[in-house]
Amino acid sequence: IAALNPHVAVERHPVRLGPDNALDLIGRYDLVTDGSDNFATRYLVSDACCLAGKPLVTAALGVFDGTLTTLRPFERGPDGTLNPTYRCLFPEPPPPGTVPTCAEAGILGAFAGVLGTLMAVEVVREIVGFGEGLVGRLLMVDGRGPRFETLRYAWDPANPLTGEHPTITDLSGHRRAA
Repeated sequence: IAALNPHVAVERHPVRLGPDNALDLIGRYDLVTDGSDNFATRYLVSDACCLAGKPLVTAALGVFDGTLTTLRPFERGPDGTLNPTYRCLFPEPPPPGTVPTCAEAGILGAFAGVLGTLMAVEVVREIVGFGEGLVGRLLMVDGRGPRFETLRYAWDPANPLTGEHPTITDLSGHRRAA
């Protein structure tokens, strides 16, 4: 990377992300992206970004489908309501074993490239501030169709992270999931 652009700094973190280090690691950056392939990591990263007040661009892949959204749950939308969290969209992870991992099901490599490119555009949009971002919107991509659809979702007052009666105030609950 330095040969391509000497102004880019790469910071390696040779540790596994977990509830004990997530807030420290995430707190160092202005924006976080997540393309993890498991629900435990996905929920840990989204909860940590919310608690740290960091925007998150997150994408997930299936065999022939994918989703992409941006989370800024620590901010309010134009109507004054809090922006939604990942848990407003998906309150709980699916039960273990009900959704195959990428290693089990496989993914189409070219499709990962499509979603990765869309994710990169969303990151640039977050940094530069052009167009309509994906806060409160889930971009769903069907590779079989091919079809792109966008679903709107909103803050849920019952969500455990930023709802009216939050029960998640730190990352300690993720120790049980890890």
